[in-house]
Amino acid sequence: MVRFKNRWLLVEFLPVPAPVPGRPIPGQSQGELTSKQIWSALKQSVIAHFGDTGWGAVGSSLTIKYFSPRTNLCIIRVARDPHKIAWASVTMLNAIDGKRYIPNVVHVSGTIKQAQLSAIRHNREIVARYRARAKLPAGYQDSYEEYLQTTAQEIEALQD
Repeated sequence: MVRFKNRWLLVEFLPVPAPVPGRPIPGQSQGELTSKQIWSALKQSVIAHFGDTGWGAVGSSLTIKYFSPRTNLCIIRVARDPHKIAWASVTMLNAIDGKRYIPNVVHVSGTIKQAQLSAIRHNREIVARYRARAKLPAGYQDSYEEYLQTTAQEIEALQD
């Protein structure tokens, strides 16, 4: 029996701020990002940069396994052989539904467990940055503690 070998991409989508604070750019969506929007934008990126052949290689195995709208962190599963096509397509993405994002591939792994551990670690780093920006003391209790616990449980519950 042969098992399917996958690669797991941990991607953070960093939103690009509008040129003038407080004034949205016309044509940009104002809603939160969803995993369905990411999948369709990634599909369009693969087709635009690698054509139908690239989509044929990647399309059957490409799935968004986890997405957090609060931190814009995403875990993407793709087959092992064409994972570089998906990685390149994520890197070349610059807008999702009209809103500009900078994709940052944080980690690539061969198992979901390592992607989970990296996602939990990265969530903690993001929350630490938020707290540092707010200049909060280290022992301060806020809603981020509960968020870290719930996201850690959600991420650990992911199945292959």
